[in-house]
Amino acid sequence: MQEKQKSLKLNFIMNAILTMSQFIFPLITFPYVSRILLPEGTGKVSFATSVISYFSMFAQLGIPTYGVRACAKVRDNRSELTKTTQEIFIINMVMTAMSYAVFVICLFTVPRIQQDKTLFIIISTTLIFNAIGVEWLYKGLEQYTYITVRSIIFKFVALVAMFLLIHEKNDLVIYGGISILAASASNVFNFFHAHRYVGFKPVRNYNFKKHLKAITIFFAMTCAVTVYTHLDTVMLGFMKTDADVGYYNAAVKIKSILVSVVTSLGTVLLPRASYYLEHNMKEEFERITRKAFNFVLLIATPLMVYFMVFAKEGIFFLSGDAYAGSILPMQVIMPTLLFVGLSNITGIQMLVPLGREKVVLYSEIAGAIVDLIINLLLIPSFGAVGAALGTTVAECVVMIWQYIVLRDKANKAYREVHFIPIIIGIVFGSVASVWVKTLGLSNFFTLVISAIIFFAIYALVLTIAREPMTLEIEKQTLKKVKGFKK
Repeated sequence: MQEKQKSLKLNFIMNAILTMSQFIFPLITFPYVSRILLPEGTGKVSFATSVISYFSMFAQLGIPTYGVRACAKVRDNRSELTKTTQEIFIINMVMTAMSYAVFVICLFTVPRIQQDKTLFIIISTTLIFNAIGVEWLYKGLEQYTYITVRSIIFKFVALVAMFLLIHEKNDLVIYGGISILAASASNVFNFFHAHRYVGFKPVRNYNFKKHLKAITIFFAMTCAVTVYTHLDTVMLGFMKTDADVGYYNAAVKIKSILVSVVTSLGTVLLPRASYYLEHNMKEEFERITRKAFNFVLLIATPLMVYFMVFAKEGIFFLSGDAYAGSILPMQVIMPTLLFVGLSNITGIQMLVPLGREKVVLYSEIAGAIVDLIINLLLIPSFGAVGAALGTTVAECVVMIWQYIVLRDKANKAYREVHFIPIIIGIVFGSVASVWVKTLGLSNFFTLVISAIIFFAIYALVLTIAREPMTLEIEKQTLKKVKGFKK
């Protein structure tokens, strides 16, 4: 008997809660940590994390994305799911062992890594945690409630540890360890909890070959993405100072939080999209795709504009006055909210379920090449600003490439988007909120008051214009409030 499909609304709510926890955790901790460690300290941790991401890239291959699709396709058959999961897990563990061996060699031969050897060793534990975490299994089965609860518990533990243990500039190694605790330590529970869905007893006739071709393509995609998402930090670390990395990291920290909000819907739609296509439910596939496009444009566009206008207040509130060098990089990198949000739909939600991973790969290779060229040209002279521009242009290239390939399907979705109300709402919201800067309030109150004004006016304009998704969200919210009162 097939398991009843979980509600997309529940999945989205759980993923939204998870996203909010990812927003709240750094919102509480980063202002505290950045003021203690200063740009140099946060820069060291960010540099080490970015370097380790390259080892993680080889350890994980393309499994985090491929595994979701592979498990989603066989989720109704426990024996097939067990076999698929074990095959992918074994491949993952072999690659993790090989990646760790290379890391150990680099640890004793690369001078820049030896400078902060202890920090690198601690952050390298993510390789092991990622391998045993089998997060892709839980996402393929749409177990977002479990993922969310587990993540929030460990983030809370890490939050307490952050305030108890970090008190001076030299505590950056402790900060690195707590960051790993918050992000990856819960994967130990993932491993043992997996027995509820798959068997641990080895099965017969493993077929690793059937996974290798797809994994190779996903691996190449991951390589391209990792190159241009972490290349800026790594190149800044080698070409400039730890302080430059710290400035860039503060801007990227805010951008990453916002990107997770924008891409939250696409995350829960990947397994469902794969399931629809596997069962030839093309109309359902196209329906959720149109909704995803609308959601991204409704959310990403105002967030992008607001945080460009209030970049100074955002940086100073989160990081402190020592991070003035982060303001311009943040403004330059904000358009990536829109670019990443849209390419997340065309790439992960559309092209991957359609089996067209190579298109995603080529677009990301193009983005990586563009990023590398711009970084080489601009980082020596402009530091963090040059790195931010490289990332923004690279993400734009990826989005345009994927749009050209999917222009027929994408155009259908774009035609249902109400662009004019979105633009009018943003203009009115900006004009009505920017004066808050002149009141001389603290950064916190400036952000709170301006955000209330900006987004309230934006929502009001969309409501007056009767934008369909806005009305649907308001209707669902009203229904929940009435139900709660009863």
